[in-house]
Amino acid sequence: MPNILVCTDGSAYASSVYDHAAWAAQRLGASIHVLHLVDPHHETVSSADLTGAIGLGAKSALMEELVQLEATKAKLAHAKGRVILEAAREHLAKAGIANVLADQKHGSLADSIEAYDAEADLVVIGKRGENTSLDYKHLGSNLERVVRTCTHPVLVAARVFKPVKRVLLAYDAGPGSERAVDYIATQALLKGCSIHLLSVGSGDARISGGMTAAKTKLETAGYAVTSDIQAGHPIEVIGAQVKTDGIDLLVMGAYGHMKIRHLLIGSTTATLLRTCAIPALLFR
Repeated sequence: MPNILVCTDGSAYASSVYDHAAWAAQRLGASIHVLHLVDPHHETVSSADLTGAIGLGAKSALMEELVQLEATKAKLAHAKGRVILEAAREHLAKAGIANVLADQKHGSLADSIEAYDAEADLVVIGKRGENTSLDYKHLGSNLERVVRTCTHPVLVAARVFKPVKRVLLAYDAGPGSERAVDYIATQALLKGCSIHLLSVGSGDARISGGMTAAKTKLETAGYAVTSDIQAGHPIEVIGAQVKTDGIDLLVMGAYGHMKIRHLLIGSTTATLLRTCAIPALLFR
């Protein structure tokens, strides 16, 4: 049975993350692993050197208070995690998902995701977490690390879930977009959806040939596919197409094949994630 890894911190995006995961699980016949990580800094007593700032006796008393405070913070973090996981179980149960494993672990998602990704077929995460502004200009710091690290597709949930019927696949002939084409053609996630295959640029022979092959592969898999190549800037063209066509899901490579990885996520991908108010399915 396929397995979907759901990363949650109980933020404003949590309900939407669960909805996206439930949709994917039903389409793929998958189980769901909900993961909440307790930040390790809640487990460590402050070790700041207070010598000279206060007297020796006062320092000893204060350090004891700090130890107690850190212990309380750790208990609260664990209690919060249990509440988050119970809410996730309830949400997914209402959505009809019975096969759910909910885990609370110690560590940072950014540092731990590689190990959990190895056991997953799809990773679902929100565009933003509890420590990130809901302003559309910001993306969650964990999101960038997850996309960079995961070898499996990453479904980035928008603020609100809605049924996926129209899909835009941004094609650039790079490894990410080729993996996207293969995934859509061979997996059940997007079966029944219409696919708009879009490339932005001059339309050189390699792009044109790749587009033709991709369209043929998707049509052979049973999809209704339209395709075109448009001139202009990728961010502007893709963003406009999303709005014009009423696209429900944007599929693209995490990095363009011509891009230098000076950002954790390719600059075009990051901008589209910030500015398009729809979910995205990303491939490395």
